[in-house]
Amino acid sequence: MTSRRIWLVLAAMLSSTAAGAGDNTDIVRDLAIRVGPVVGSALACRDIARPRIQAVVEKFAVVIRDASANEAERSDLSQVLDRSVNDGRAAVTAGRIDCKVADRQLADLERSIAGPSLSSVLGPSSAAAATSTASVTAGPLPRGITDKEIRFGIAAPFSGSARELGRQMKLGIDTAFNRVNDAGGVDGRMLKLFAADDGYEPSRTGEAMKQLTEKDQVFGIIGNVGTPTAAVAVPYSLERRMLFFGAFTGSNILRNDPPDRYVFNYRASYAEETDAVVRYLVKLRKLQPRQIAVFAQQDSYGDAGFAGVAKAFRALGVNDTAIVRLNYARNTVDVDEAVNHLKIQKPPIKAVVMVATYRAAARFIEKTRDLYPAMIYSNVSFVGSTALADELKLLGPRYANGVIVTQVVPAVAGYSSAVLEYKNALAKYFPGEAPDYVSLEGYVAANVLIQAIKRTGPQLDTEKLIDTLETTRNLDLGLGTQLGFGRSEHQASHKIWGTALDETARYQPLELE
Repeated sequence: MTSRRIWLVLAAMLSSTAAGAGDNTDIVRDLAIRVGPVVGSALACRDIARPRIQAVVEKFAVVIRDASANEAERSDLSQVLDRSVNDGRAAVTAGRIDCKVADRQLADLERSIAGPSLSSVLGPSSAAAATSTASVTAGPLPRGITDKEIRFGIAAPFSGSARELGRQMKLGIDTAFNRVNDAGGVDGRMLKLFAADDGYEPSRTGEAMKQLTEKDQVFGIIGNVGTPTAAVAVPYSLERRMLFFGAFTGSNILRNDPPDRYVFNYRASYAEETDAVVRYLVKLRKLQPRQIAVFAQQDSYGDAGFAGVAKAFRALGVNDTAIVRLNYARNTVDVDEAVNHLKIQKPPIKAVVMVATYRAAARFIEKTRDLYPAMIYSNVSFVGSTALADELKLLGPRYANGVIVTQVVPAVAGYSSAVLEYKNALAKYFPGEAPDYVSLEGYVAANVLIQAIKRTGPQLDTEKLIDTLETTRNLDLGLGTQLGFGRSEHQASHKIWGTALDETARYQPLELE
């Protein structure tokens, strides 16, 4: 059925019956399923003027309002339309429809609705009829969105022993936001990032999230740092149906099955990082599993990394019950107990998988390197690669040389398109700041989100943005791996890169398999 006939036939059907609200709802739902793809395909075509599309959307918003008996019905119909719009976008992206056809279908629809609005056929109340179309469809903008800006928040450590992680994550996001803002923003809106310091202490995270939502009035959260803090921040966001995007953690707290609707991850998980390094140690370095221990923070971050190692052991057909765990307390460098525990192990440990932050990891290496000159140390990406290298460089070449860090972004010393773009932007907006794995991750995560905001269009709200994210496929940002989400897949990347420090404390590529 053509776009024009959709409207005319349904209008005739409605005018010939005294339909009740429930009947109207069913008809409008069917209409949304048919009209949404026309709108979506037009939105995916840059040459089609946005005011044309907006006029159709506004008229249909009135139809939805007048067909709905209550707010729940209105929300349901709006979601049906949004999903259908995304189907239309996807059809253009996948090449199932070209922009000439999309333009023709939109023109058909425009001619069909040039006369009296369908809402008048539905019989709006006198009060509703007295309200202008513009005021009804515009309504209040979602929190954190104005005609000129979109506000995002980050709760992270900007003080304390992990403060460099928060600073670098924010730096990367700001770099991406500055770059898009210089190009005019997204649909004329500037992206703005607000920060709240939780010191990497979950007891402070609730207040930091409250500051971002109530004082700073942010639209969504991006780049929060940490697993124990995420245990507080994620429920806070879910209760408010607020986007929680691109956190700097690989914990399964953010990776439920099926995924939480409002939580999206860019990075690979700790389970994937530790699996890669355990396989490297066993298959390439020829170690026995009993020769591998775990040095872990004594909280949910350490638990997540330890669980990843245990899972890797099981995948290799090895009993995971005898894995040695060496603990230290969060936000401290008190590693003496862990060192003493290491000393009593028989047979001697030959490799340590470290699930720590940079200062504690450096202190552990400092205290054990002389005792175990041939020890292999590996770290997950959360450690803070640059900060760890700086700490070890101060200790001397023998402390840095050979220390492994798994990464969830390509080498910052490399020449991939994404890395070159990041380094150029960093030099432009933050001259003097050195490229860093954490800020690169923040930059990449922010760019994934920016692409989704662009695809969603000017009528942005949380539900529409999430629907767009869930239909994002094969996104190529120049990383060497394609990114994407789905309704059952809220993690964009599963790629792990291997790196190892040389004696000058510079990272070199390391083949993990």
